[in-house]
Amino acid sequence: MTSAALSGRRGTETPRRFGLPGGSWLSVLVCAVVLLPILRLLWEVAGPALGGDVTALARVLDSPMTWRATGNSVAIALGATLVAGLLGGPFALLAGTTDLRGKTALAFCLILPLMIPPQIIAMSWIHLTGPGSPLLKPLGLAPPTGTPNPVHSSAGLILVMGIEHAPLVFLAFRAALRGVPRDLVEAARATGAGSWRALAGVALPLGVPGFAAGLALAFVAALGNFGVPALLAIPAGIPTLPTLIYRRMSGFGPSALPEVAVLALLIGAIACLGIAVQMVCQRRLHARVAGRIGTTAVLPLGRWRLPVEVACWVVVALVLAAPLAALLSASLIRVYGLPLGPGTATLAHYATVLGLDQVGRAFRNSLLLSGAAALLLALVAVPLAHAMTGPGRAGRIARAVGVLVELPHAVPGVVLAIGCILVFLKPLPLLGIGLYGTLGIILAAYLARFLSLALRPAQAACAALAPTLEEAARSCGAGPLRRLLTIVTPLVAPAVAAGGVLVFLTTFNELTVSILLWSQGTETLGVVLYALEEGGSPTLGAALSILTIVLIVAVMLAVGALGRRLPPGVIPWRD
Repeated sequence: MTSAALSGRRGTETPRRFGLPGGSWLSVLVCAVVLLPILRLLWEVAGPALGGDVTALARVLDSPMTWRATGNSVAIALGATLVAGLLGGPFALLAGTTDLRGKTALAFCLILPLMIPPQIIAMSWIHLTGPGSPLLKPLGLAPPTGTPNPVHSSAGLILVMGIEHAPLVFLAFRAALRGVPRDLVEAARATGAGSWRALAGVALPLGVPGFAAGLALAFVAALGNFGVPALLAIPAGIPTLPTLIYRRMSGFGPSALPEVAVLALLIGAIACLGIAVQMVCQRRLHARVAGRIGTTAVLPLGRWRLPVEVACWVVVALVLAAPLAALLSASLIRVYGLPLGPGTATLAHYATVLGLDQVGRAFRNSLLLSGAAALLLALVAVPLAHAMTGPGRAGRIARAVGVLVELPHAVPGVVLAIGCILVFLKPLPLLGIGLYGTLGIILAAYLARFLSLALRPAQAACAALAPTLEEAARSCGAGPLRRLLTIVTPLVAPAVAAGGVLVFLTTFNELTVSILLWSQGTETLGVVLYALEEGGSPTLGAALSILTIVLIVAVMLAVGALGRRLPPGVIPWRD
């Protein structure tokens, strides 16, 4: 955002934004710390290979299980990406270009699977489609007793992960459609083109890069997903790279690190292909034709609006409400497999799960870790985002660093977790402090993985600030640090707080990273949820899952209520 200069001598010259001294050094330092686990992982494989020791590399690459797991991971990720595109694409098209009613509520429901931990998504589908389904069994639609659950299959994995990652396609495609220059749509309609012809001829071609970027994000997310394959693929005997890494680490411990590092590097290399596609698509979006950017001209649905709205909510009911209802039912029945009714309903499972020591400890650990990660990343995001919006060499360095900071969040979580184990397995040099086996290693992984999540809202808020504010403060003698603390920070605080809340929601039930880093006494809520389901306590796992979902929805609603005070796009489910 630009405005006229304060001085008449400057005329219409764009005011200069004054960055924080040392902003480039801060950016480079943050980048080095964030990328350290990935660099250490690369060295774990490349170092011995350069020295002529290729034992671990050859053992992994010669194993048939490696390539079986790789083929399964790629095939399932591609299938899940297709499902995510088929689900998220049409919803983004309707929400971004038409006069569909209730867009905010619809977007909230569509994004909810992304905020709910993947292991809970998997558990809800297990309870919905299994032979003991509390919803389908009374209707006579459940599989016969003793038969496998249909979601314990490649098709089940593809369906569940596709639903979970459809919000990524929805958000990316909707953002691209909203960025289509309104002038072009209006010009097409002024020349006689109908609404749908204007959509097909103007909005869709310009929004395709956003759709492709969303598909790339969905592919990378599905490739590194652990929560869903852990509950659906392992019982079905379908190996994937994340589950293979987990089983090697849980079976052999740190002694398996050389081979596990090769597996992590393999999955990271495949993920980088998806990241490269995403970056190419984003560059195409940034190079788009100029015009009045804003909400794309609304195209009327006419007499089709009500049927389309009904169809949208039916889909939401099938892919979201039905599995969650099955999960709720499973948490209320006395014995799993019984139909839910007045004689079988009970709240005892909630009382039991809240009384478990491991649940209380996991809740405290997750609250401490997520709160600390949200606070620390919010503090770092302000100066870093301000440096990224600055001019000159420092600003260019900061912006380049901003691209690199996205890497730990983009690559699969198991890759980052293995890198953190390699970095912190031994005590820190000079300090002599050991983080391995403590909450500190999990916090370090969270800080590296989710910095970009906190940085995006702060960067958008800093970019929207009028440079004249800092220029006026500078003319009064305020130094860069004082301007950052008294001008920038108060103005961007709402957006930074929203980013911190998103970090909190994401880390509170995180599993993919935590499952490889936790030890006795450092369990997180995501780990306990997985352990309850895997350990044969489905009703207790369902009860804890419902409590978790209630907390997540409550926080999302509280953040959404403050959405009007935040820059557009900070709250992803607000219209």
